[in-house]
Amino acid sequence: MSPVRWWAIPLVLLVVVLPAARHGSPVNAVTACLAGSGLSLFWWRTRPRPVVLAGGALWLAAAALAEHGYFPDLAFVLLPLLSTVAALAFPVGAAGAGLACYLVVLFALLHFTSGETNPVPLLIFGVPGFLAAAVLRLRRETAEQLTQRTRELEEERELFADLAIRHERARIAAELHDIIGHAISVMIIQAAAGQRLADHDPARTRQAFEAIAESARQGRHDLQRLVDLLGSTEQNGPDLSLIDEVVTRAARTGLDVSCQFEGAREDVAAPVAHLAFRVVQEGLTNALRYAPGSAVRVTLSGSASGFTVRVENSPAGTVPVPGFAGTGHGLTGLRERIQRAGGRLTAGPTASGGWLVRASLPRSGRDADPVAP
Repeated sequence: MSPVRWWAIPLVLLVVVLPAARHGSPVNAVTACLAGSGLSLFWWRTRPRPVVLAGGALWLAAAALAEHGYFPDLAFVLLPLLSTVAALAFPVGAAGAGLACYLVVLFALLHFTSGETNPVPLLIFGVPGFLAAAVLRLRRETAEQLTQRTRELEEERELFADLAIRHERARIAAELHDIIGHAISVMIIQAAAGQRLADHDPARTRQAFEAIAESARQGRHDLQRLVDLLGSTEQNGPDLSLIDEVVTRAARTGLDVSCQFEGAREDVAAPVAHLAFRVVQEGLTNALRYAPGSAVRVTLSGSASGFTVRVENSPAGTVPVPGFAGTGHGLTGLRERIQRAGGRLTAGPTASGGWLVRASLPRSGRDADPVAP
């Protein structure tokens, strides 16, 4: 219990009860009711609603019994205390309505018991304390709501940060898959070819190992560009010339691949060029893995509204298929990135038994992932 209540409430009781002792027996019904009303205030912090109900009822009882004994004017000191606790204990609207009804009943009792005709004292002692406590309560509730909202915003911020981290990790994983997957596929294909040719065709074996070395160097170069970009190192935006490079490298490895550009290829946004490059790279990688020796045709068509990329390979030839499979995430991750950019990716078998990867890309590409290859 607060030390203030140990002396403040007894002091109020003395101020209220002592005048009654000077005008008659100190232990009469009016004095007892007022004393009980004042004593109830000891529990205003832990039991505010019972204090308001019990203290208010005892005060009304004292007013009703006033005609049979002395009713001290200083008893009105209890009214602001009780009205203050009422505003803190109950919702402001309900407490205000209850206080209004209470003051009306109290005035009626005082009028019939003591002939009181002036309601101003009741208003002066009952209303200001209630209003002050109501403002304090509303301020406290507003502070609690702001605290709760701040906590919710912090939780949302942490959630968004977690989602951003997951998105960035997925994006980096997709880029690593494209870079490493293509390089490793080329090296495995060439290594298998080198093993077959090592005994009877040293020249072609040497070409296979040269292709492996070139693929490794290019993979390392692409990884370095990705690391530089993630480290905020200045990089030039990718363009469609990268497709020419990857097609040329694939042709040097022995893949029967051709590339054809149709329509406008200028002013293609860097994110769109990057996605087009990844589509071609994924198509070539899949052709190397699942249809070695097949012919691959790359077609890029540009228009004012969009950009289309087609990578189609013929059925697998007589070259043995390497005994390794992809992760299954290449086309899935690429499709998700293209969809985020507002495009569409389809992949499936053709009528001739080959495989077709087709991507329709928006020309602006403002929402595409801006990671350089």
